[in-house]
Amino acid sequence: MAYNNALETYKETRIKTASQGQLIIMLYNEAVRQLDKALNVFEMKVEGKKDPGRIEIISKSIVKTQEIISELMVSLDFEQGGDIAKNLFSLYTWFNRELMEANINQDAQRIKKIYIQIEQLRNAWQEIVASNTVESVNQEVLGLNIAG
Repeated sequence: MAYNNALETYKETRIKTASQGQLIIMLYNEAVRQLDKALNVFEMKVEGKKDPGRIEIISKSIVKTQEIISELMVSLDFEQGGDIAKNLFSLYTWFNRELMEANINQDAQRIKKIYIQIEQLRNAWQEIVASNTVESVNQEVLGLNIAG
């Protein structure tokens, strides 16, 4: 019981203290995790048989991913982001539409396409955040007055 409380406190603190870039990466990480879960359940599926329990797990994972993508959509800043924000919005809209179709038709191939693209976006964000962190540290170092 205490372990669960400590874990929840840690997760909450991690989210509250994360930078905007880190929060975006966390969202992408969870989307990748949910799609991976859905794909794993698809692979376990017995040919020719529909298992309502598995269908429900897949559906919940897809819906959670759609919620994450919607959160990414509303976080876009069209004034500062310009064309990049517009393109991401279009891409996220397409993701949600494809995931809806994948959920309705139980189509693993559609999920795989989205999974790959979300993973690529996550990796790009990780590089951006990492390079910005290095630049921030370097700027702070350059601004130091070690002479006193």
